[in-house]
Amino acid sequence: MPYLNENKKFMSQVKENDTVKVHYTGKLKNGQVFDSSEGREPLEFTLGQGMLIPGFEKAVIDMKVNDKKTVDIPMTEAYGEVREELFHKVEKGQLPEEVKPEVGLGLVSRDAEGNEHQFRIAEVNEDHVIVDGNHPLAGQELTFDLEVVEIK
Repeated sequence: MPYLNENKKFMSQVKENDTVKVHYTGKLKNGQVFDSSEGREPLEFTLGQGMLIPGFEKAVIDMKVNDKKTVDIPMTEAYGEVREELFHKVEKGQLPEEVKPEVGLGLVSRDAEGNEHQFRIAEVNEDHVIVDGNHPLAGQELTFDLEVVEIK
């Protein structure tokens, strides 16, 4: 049921399929900020389109404009667990000549259909590297500070 604000106008709550604008700060469990809209435009998205992690969308449901909250999102509603099958051994000779392999370096590869896949170097050995195709935040529980600034 909609709420009335001080001007006796209905204030709606976020619901499925709404387009909303949200300011956010995402943090790891240790408090380290990994992303924020601070100093930028708020994030605009439509709920139910799968554009964001499920826990973020669920957290915004039922919020109203100017509502603020902090929510903990388990890895199962974020980027999932680290999947071992997404680690691959790549011979250094298969890397482009200009690439100096370092742990954390991002790489992009194309499959036979032309689809791009992103990897990070997880380990550097004498003759090969281990690349990781997991999302960098896989295996992490996340905390978000949220503020709804607009419901369209």
